[in-house]
Amino acid sequence: MADYDVVLFGATGFTGALTAEHLARSVPPGCRWALAGRNPGKLDALRTRLAESDDSLGDLPLLTADVTDEASLRAVAASAKVVISTVGPYLEYGEPLVAACAAEGTDYVDLTGEPEFVDRMYLAYHAKAAETGARLVHCCGFDSIPHDLGAHYTVQQLPEGVPLQVDGYVRVGAMPSGGTFLTAMTSFGRYSQMTRAARDRAAAEPALAGRTVRTPAGTPHRAPGTRHWAVPLPTIDPQIVGHSARASERYGPEFRYRHFAAFAHLPSLAAGAVGMGALVAAAQVPPARRALSRLLAPGQGPSPERRARSWFSVRFEGTGGGEHVTTEVSGGDPGYDETAKMLGESALCLAFDELPETAGQVTTATAMGDALIGRLTRAGMTFRTL
Repeated sequence: MADYDVVLFGATGFTGALTAEHLARSVPPGCRWALAGRNPGKLDALRTRLAESDDSLGDLPLLTADVTDEASLRAVAASAKVVISTVGPYLEYGEPLVAACAAEGTDYVDLTGEPEFVDRMYLAYHAKAAETGARLVHCCGFDSIPHDLGAHYTVQQLPEGVPLQVDGYVRVGAMPSGGTFLTAMTSFGRYSQMTRAARDRAAAEPALAGRTVRTPAGTPHRAPGTRHWAVPLPTIDPQIVGHSARASERYGPEFRYRHFAAFAHLPSLAAGAVGMGALVAAAQVPPARRALSRLLAPGQGPSPERRARSWFSVRFEGTGGGEHVTTEVSGGDPGYDETAKMLGESALCLAFDELPETAGQVTTATAMGDALIGRLTRAGMTFRTL
């Protein structure tokens, strides 16, 4: 029997500390959980801060581990039912802990939004995790829970056994942290490697029998209903939705998902497009990439006041079998407060809920589905049919 139900690795980073705060408020009675990281002093300082609101947390176990020390990561994985990783960029720091969890049969969740990392981890560790029973669940934050579970929720409102089409429209009012900015710059600068990893994964995955799943980019248009301007959003989210659709016949014999950013005003769209294009271009030049990464250092992020004003909404338009449905997933600050909530609840869901039998690299919709929707709804996020 594992010593801990949940271990949070990388607890002292910006999002890690927010996740620790969510767990402190949300773990069920009797939950055995611990903080892990490479700096014992910072872990102790975090524990002291958590104990200010709950004296019992003064005895919260602290585990010292480092991504450069394989034995320490194997010890953490062996001690836990579920390990949460907030240590990014994951391409640089994430693989050793995935390897340890796959080897030990330990469930794993993270908040990566890096397509290359997810594909490389599938190629390297899916088979081992399937053998040991570990569930490796990437993208358990804003990338990609609202989109993956939102598409799952939308599909459930449509007829079974017919071709289905779902479009997601994302609106966000928030600012990034240093860690997110560095992750984005790293990904923008590795387009060729990302493309190669995706191609290698596609070649390694088993072919679908009698079904098709597509995630085309789509074209700019006016979004139905709201009349917002919509442009294709090249994030990891469509990829994750597609993997969920491949794993479940409930998505129909033919499934198509498209993913868009929605803007209320054309000037906002133009400014966003120009800004994104400039960042992508700069990321191709190493000196420019390093200079931009220093603008917002990892460990920094928006203030509590700024996060309190932040929000997100993802609207889904689904059609199939002659029926149409509009759904919405919404919540507060997407990158940090809600991501900490989503990450923590994903780990608790794996640790305590009755779930489908899965193993290997799986998505939130495949591994947790309705159980996680229920948890997030009780935690304050909204899933609704409009």
